[in-house]
Amino acid sequence: MNSKKLLPDILVSALLLLAVFYYAFNFIDFSIPPFEDAAMIMRYSQHLAEGHGIVWNVGEKPVDGATDFLFMVAAAGLIKLGLTVGQSVRGIGFASYVLTVLIIYWTNRRIHHGNIPFSFLSGLYLIVGTGLSYVSAYFGTPFFALAAASTWGLGLLLMKEENPRWWLSLAFALSGLVTGLIRPEGVILASLMLLAVVVIRGFKSSLSIVVIFGVVFLTLGGAYFLWRWNYFGYPLPNPFYKKGEGGWSWQTFDASMLNMLRLSLPVVFAFALGFRSNETTKTTLAYMIPIVGFAAAFGLISDEMNYGARFQYATVPLALMSWIPLVRGFKFDWLNQLQVRERAVYLVALIGLAGGIVYYSWFQNCSLALYQQSCDRPYERDGRLEMAKLLADYRGKGYVIATTEAGLLPYYSGWNAIDTWGLNDQFIAHNGAITVDYLDQYKPEIIMFHDYYSPLVPPKLTDANLAQRWFSMTILLKTYAEENGYTLAAVFGDSPYDTHYYYVRPGFEDSKRLVEQISKFRDYFYPTTGKRSINYAVYDNGQ
Repeated sequence: MNSKKLLPDILVSALLLLAVFYYAFNFIDFSIPPFEDAAMIMRYSQHLAEGHGIVWNVGEKPVDGATDFLFMVAAAGLIKLGLTVGQSVRGIGFASYVLTVLIIYWTNRRIHHGNIPFSFLSGLYLIVGTGLSYVSAYFGTPFFALAAASTWGLGLLLMKEENPRWWLSLAFALSGLVTGLIRPEGVILASLMLLAVVVIRGFKSSLSIVVIFGVVFLTLGGAYFLWRWNYFGYPLPNPFYKKGEGGWSWQTFDASMLNMLRLSLPVVFAFALGFRSNETTKTTLAYMIPIVGFAAAFGLISDEMNYGARFQYATVPLALMSWIPLVRGFKFDWLNQLQVRERAVYLVALIGLAGGIVYYSWFQNCSLALYQQSCDRPYERDGRLEMAKLLADYRGKGYVIATTEAGLLPYYSGWNAIDTWGLNDQFIAHNGAITVDYLDQYKPEIIMFHDYYSPLVPPKLTDANLAQRWFSMTILLKTYAEENGYTLAAVFGDSPYDTHYYYVRPGFEDSKRLVEQISKFRDYFYPTTGKRSINYAVYDNGQ
């Protein structure tokens, strides 16, 4: 290709890269600690890098609580090379985010032959969106989005080629496999992309593509599937057994579809315009298959841990890579027929509209966490982190913490941990709930849980409340601690209606010291508000 023709695109790509770094260093807070759920994957990556295998607790059987499999492995590789866990996780996320921006721009320019302004706007929309906020919170979401964008780009090329080259079909299949190795739902997404290719080309013209895709997934994908089944002892990632045990949920389906629409709302109008003629309707429907189908699939699992709609984020680059052909035919030649003043006014209005679209994308960063108080900071100081640092002084003594908060506390303390909800515990996930006998096997030194009661607002043990799985779990933990003589060291909260309980088992070497340190802990800032907590344990039985 003529280098002169490439020069404008290279310059615009450089401008997008400058925008990435300007936005990253001026609008993203990289001083925040990992979000609670992201710390779980960091624990797995660290253990793998240290040679312990894919384990939650060192010395125990492997457990696949890290659903971002390939992301975890890549992070472990970087840790092995000498980077810290945080540098590895954020480095992969940031690099993936940058590459996805470039893929969006070049796909629109070279596959769809879109103009520079529209292609640039597409890249800019992703830049100021939620991608870097996931990086800041230590999630691997942009890594999955990069694999999805790469696979979709190859799929779009296959739709264009009259006689698809075998290596392009192979690249599409391998990229789809990688997408599935990063997260299991990537298999669904890659399959939906294949379906979109078949819809555009027709089955007969897509036969070789389908065959190569099937061979790759049956051989390489099948080999991985059998390995993981043998290694972990069960076919699917552990959280799927916990989060999918309720079956199909229309509530979760609705939430997922709304997240998908919200993240890419300006592009939705382009898809609506795609139904204006028979010629564009087929393309519109095909492009919608992976986006809408992928979002719909989340009706199969619960929406917990969905920080900033990260489960649906992969649909954003797909939408940004698909909208330009759907508005092709809308010309702006009429601007040339206007007077200079009129042309200037319309031009300013279009620039203002583009600015509004970019602002809308940025505004999605204002609703990342449920209790987010400002757009500048997604979450506040977290007492669980400070408590974990205190507990880290007892690392290596074989102590166990049983906790509903299985992110920051286990990772930063270095303690063995029972994830009482079961996302990182094979027995609990497959059994459906934690049991007294299971707790007896470990006799945890600390029992910690989060719920919505306190000594000032005691739990109401009604049948309706006990039917709620989280409530019944915390009541079991509370009852177990009290019946086994645990000391209630603290009930932290900035309200008696939302608290963190800390019980300490008596009779071990550091028991009394831990009770004293936890009960007198003053830097427990409640994560939902960032306010210094009150220790409501002093109101327990008149203490």
